[in-house]
Amino acid sequence: MNKSCQLISKRLACTFILLSFVFSAAALHAETITYKDKLGRTVSVSLPVRRAVFFQTYELIPALGVWDKVVGIGRYAYTNDLMKAARPDIEKTVPSAGSGIDINMEALLKLKPDIVITWTSRPEQVRFMEEKGLRVIAVYPDSLSELYEVMEFHGKIFEKEKEIKRTIVSMDGIFSSIKKRVAKIQPDKRQKVLWISSRPNSVACHIGVTNDILTMIGGINPASSIPQRNADVSIERIIEWNPDVIFIWGNAKYNPQDIMRNPQWRSINAVRSGRVFKAPEWSTWSPRLAPVALWMAMKTYPQHFRDINFDATADVFYKKVYGISYRMVARIEN
Repeated sequence: MNKSCQLISKRLACTFILLSFVFSAAALHAETITYKDKLGRTVSVSLPVRRAVFFQTYELIPALGVWDKVVGIGRYAYTNDLMKAARPDIEKTVPSAGSGIDINMEALLKLKPDIVITWTSRPEQVRFMEEKGLRVIAVYPDSLSELYEVMEFHGKIFEKEKEIKRTIVSMDGIFSSIKKRVAKIQPDKRQKVLWISSRPNSVACHIGVTNDILTMIGGINPASSIPQRNADVSIERIIEWNPDVIFIWGNAKYNPQDIMRNPQWRSINAVRSGRVFKAPEWSTWSPRLAPVALWMAMKTYPQHFRDINFDATADVFYKKVYGISYRMVARIEN
């Protein structure tokens, strides 16, 4: 064998050894985790996830910095202020396959996702996606602790544990500040706080993130005696509860003026004192739950939070978690 052939053989051997090492390292790095989702399904997920479709929890994308792993998104992300601020060209660069309640299966299959993250509103849609060979995780946090578990799961599958830890620390910083202030409020000074949803008679009850937040801000949720997430109740029952403060879900199709001008609500303390507020259109299934809670606490107990500059506090939070300013997002919202 001449020297030229010997050199080529050595190079091929080295290349083979190098490739063997790379493949062995990749095999060692590969990992499969199991996750029990909100529908009670145990789903195996191979790590790392490289192609994901987010029908829900998409506000975690900019917090994690995983745009390069997102091959599809729920169509409601296109009108989400945070998502538009974080990715101004989102409609052009990230395709949609519908939403968790009206999936475009043909478009979804073309995206070839490793995982689809949706919610539990339509279990039949989850089953349908599974029948098509897709790996699906269904989430629906019913408490703040469950929300943290969902966030930590995202950090795990995208190998972004550090980013999730930083985000949770930022959230806890705001939550701790709220708790410290409201702890000083005497029991007889606590406000009855009601959260109403898509319809004025649809109230947040005992189960859910919303009730956790109402409790955290020092409120008394009169609907917490109902062991459900939400319930439709009569106006007579709301009058009997006589809440001091009313919050309206940000995506509701009605405004505080609709409640204030309705003679049926006239005798309620919150209406008489003008303390009916519409929440910002922020998801409570995202890190933005923390500034939402602060905003609610400030509306409920303004005298205990008068020294807080909400915009400045939110701006620090947004920059730490999302890398963008709150003011930029607020401009889009308004």
